[in-house]
Amino acid sequence: MAEPDELYTLRAQYWLGHYTLALDEGRSSARRPMSPHLKAEREELMVRSQLALGQYDKVMAEGSSSGKSPALHALALHASYLSSAPEMRESIVDELKVLLANSASSSNTSLQLTACHIFLAANMLREALQCVHLGLTMEHLAMCVQIYIKIDRLDLANDALNLLKQADEDSILAQLTSSYLAISTGKSRSDDAVHVLSGLSEQYGPSLMLLNCMAAANMVGGKYESAEGNLKEAVAEFGGENDADTLVNLVVCSQHLGRKGGEIEKYLSALKMGCADHPFVQGLVQVEGAFEREANKYMAA
Repeated sequence: MAEPDELYTLRAQYWLGHYTLALDEGRSSARRPMSPHLKAEREELMVRSQLALGQYDKVMAEGSSSGKSPALHALALHASYLSSAPEMRESIVDELKVLLANSASSSNTSLQLTACHIFLAANMLREALQCVHLGLTMEHLAMCVQIYIKIDRLDLANDALNLLKQADEDSILAQLTSSYLAISTGKSRSDDAVHVLSGLSEQYGPSLMLLNCMAAANMVGGKYESAEGNLKEAVAEFGGENDADTLVNLVVCSQHLGRKGGEIEKYLSALKMGCADHPFVQGLVQVEGAFEREANKYMAA
């Protein structure tokens, strides 16, 4: 008989975006005896949950102290990257590269995973893929799928997803990743994504991440009112009014529904104030600036 998976619930809560519940589960599981490698994974998942909640100071304090593992050091670098001014981030990426080049830590799969996340945040897709392309863990394979989707290689994303399913087809990670690929495939598979995500939400409870994924799937399928319902729930129940993904999705959904400009402007203002580094906001500011420059030329004439 297979040994029970002591960290199943903790992993599930983290992958599904229930970060506070993941921390509660991590504290609870700390009272149970487990092997050293499971203890290390538990600690990493708890720190990753703190990172997802924006508790950057705690993550940096946890990973910067002497004697900590390369995985926790990388998580501290990730927290530092996310909390630093843009001009400071290049030096953090350089420090990460040094950590990856160290023969004593370079083979650490948790380090590789976090490095992938940091490179993605820096829009360094090649470096991100190099960290996980061997597919040494299920999370590595899941990241491969996301990167291939980002570079419009759905064929390679499907190959990586099939490898993930071979490892554990019924896992939460495989189900989530399959929904991402279904959304990216287009309207023909949007209902598949909604079905998977709705099932996970019913079984484990909704989260900000799950609601945004469902909203994206519904929008791809042209079901904008359903998407708006998902997003309104994200705002009402999970603080989505301060979340970049929720606000971006509300802007897009509201435009398709023909909502009044004042409502859309409210979401855009919140994005610009609280999420200035988000790619959507940076692109919007660039386009608005270009439009204003062209408009000024005609006004001068």
